[in-house]
Amino acid sequence: VIPPPVIHIESYSEDSISFSLKMTTNIKVSGYVVNIYWTFDTHRQEKRTLIIEGEKSIQKVANLTAHTPYEISAWAKTELGDSPLSFVHVVTSGTRPAAPSLKAKAINQTAVECSWTGPRNVVYGIFYATSFLELYRSPHNTTTTSHNVTVLVQRDEQYLFLV
Repeated sequence: VIPPPVIHIESYSEDSISFSLKMTTNIKVSGYVVNIYWTFDTHRQEKRTLIIEGEKSIQKVANLTAHTPYEISAWAKTELGDSPLSFVHVVTSGTRPAAPSLKAKAINQTAVECSWTGPRNVVYGIFYATSFLELYRSPHNTTTTSHNVTVLVQRDEQYLFLV
């Protein structure tokens, strides 16, 4: 029987998490697959996947958001097949940034100017869709470090926007 890997949180800060991976078995491990999940504004679950080679590993995941719950799941790739999943949860330290205040204005039938307030020197994600279900499951999106962006949309549709 292949056991799940052990995920140990080594440290965390406002914008990063360091963790180690190891197996409590003599089965040869060729690597790990790690998924980091978090929920964006209760509407959208985000995921980052890491493919890690080797038997033992310490990883640092950066560019995270302060005071945000993250779930880390991992499984090992072994000579006998894939292991079961293991999970850990961690909340980054610090104070979560205030939500930006978004304004969306139609420029014409196929372009919408989005602008918002918020801190400088960060990356903003702009998500948009024609329904809440689409906004949650598979929105259109773009990223920028500025405080405004023009989004091209389909004519004769109403859109929901989230930044």
